[in-house]
Amino acid sequence: MSCGIIRISRAALVAGLYTLATSPLSAANMPKDFVYLRDVDPSIEQDMRYAGADNFTAEPVPGYDAAECVLVREVAEALKAAQATLKPMGLSLKVYDCYRPAQAVAAFVAWARKPVSPQAKLAYYPELPKSDLFPDYIATKSGHSRGATVDLTLVKLGSSPETDGAADSVACNAEPSGNDLDMGVGFDCFDPKANTDAPNLAPGQRRNRELLLEVMSPHGFKNYPKEIWHYTFQPEPYPDTYFDFPIRPRSTDGKR
Repeated sequence: MSCGIIRISRAALVAGLYTLATSPLSAANMPKDFVYLRDVDPSIEQDMRYAGADNFTAEPVPGYDAAECVLVREVAEALKAAQATLKPMGLSLKVYDCYRPAQAVAAFVAWARKPVSPQAKLAYYPELPKSDLFPDYIATKSGHSRGATVDLTLVKLGSSPETDGAADSVACNAEPSGNDLDMGVGFDCFDPKANTDAPNLAPGQRRNRELLLEVMSPHGFKNYPKEIWHYTFQPEPYPDTYFDFPIRPRSTDGKR
């Protein structure tokens, strides 16, 4: 009987460790290994869509209390290196999303249960039913929450990031929004056209996609084939940990 108790105890311990490793970790403050990208490379443009209403949910997303890109330091440094290769070409990176709190992922799942908005469907998923967005385009457990995944594009260095106020109304339109290079689709277009190797692209659109791949790959970033903007740094510093600390406004006095 004692041997049976030992086996059960070990199994329970293993199960508990697995739960700790895969469950979201909540904290009021940002962990020490995480940094604001602006503190590592302020030249990288930021257009943090989920901190405002210009996104597929049409409202600010929980956990995004500031429009700041937050990443594990190693990942931010790798982005800085990629940015350095772009500057001589007259180009820059622009990030749309970086670390994503687990509570934001839960909000996306809750959004999926709401009635379909015709306007949102036309802009973000014109060819797919809402139910088909999970898990190929919107993960129920996102790698962004591990702090090593970024959504980004290319822009002309020194160009204006201003848009006409309707940027995401054309997310799945071929026209680029704001100062983005033409990739054939805009950010968060949930459609096969957003696949990195999508067919029927214009020559310039394909060249821009290939350039983004060529810039990111040597610095440890692997593209997710269904989304041209989605890259994960490898090996991931926290491959089994999903964080849930909110993104707070960045302090300018060196304190978090």
